[in-house]
Amino acid sequence: MRRALFPGSFDPITLGHYDIIKRGVKLFDEVVVAIGINADKKYMFSLEERKQFIEEAFKDEPKVKVMTYKGLTIDFCHKIDAQFILRGLRNPADFEFEKAIAHTNRKLSKIETVFLLTAARTSFISSSIVRDVIRNNGDYTVLVPESVTIK
Repeated sequence: MRRALFPGSFDPITLGHYDIIKRGVKLFDEVVVAIGINADKKYMFSLEERKQFIEEAFKDEPKVKVMTYKGLTIDFCHKIDAQFILRGLRNPADFEFEKAIAHTNRKLSKIETVFLLTAARTSFISSSIVRDVIRNNGDYTVLVPESVTIK
């Protein structure tokens, strides 16, 4: 089975993330959306909310699984037998940052990173922009899947 891990904080999941996952399921037998847990980071949405947003967005896609993890991404890949890390690239700055991580991961393990370019219609969206829109009472719904709701 060709399993890919799509790691991130997904605070919250955006239409950019959604697009990468939808395209990833065409390339892999399974895509595990892995929500990293970082105790030092302040999140807008709880871990359970973030997990629910993703699970609801992909409830009709059996090839997508949602899990949480702590520690190194490559260690989690080994634990769940994921041979690939899936990452989305929005711009050249993303590429430079992700390239360094991919080289490090390949140096430490045999896991390959597969990059997909974000769709032009979602390339400007980031979770930090979505959070800023939410904090300022803007219409965040045009930037995220329908499953993302504020209580």
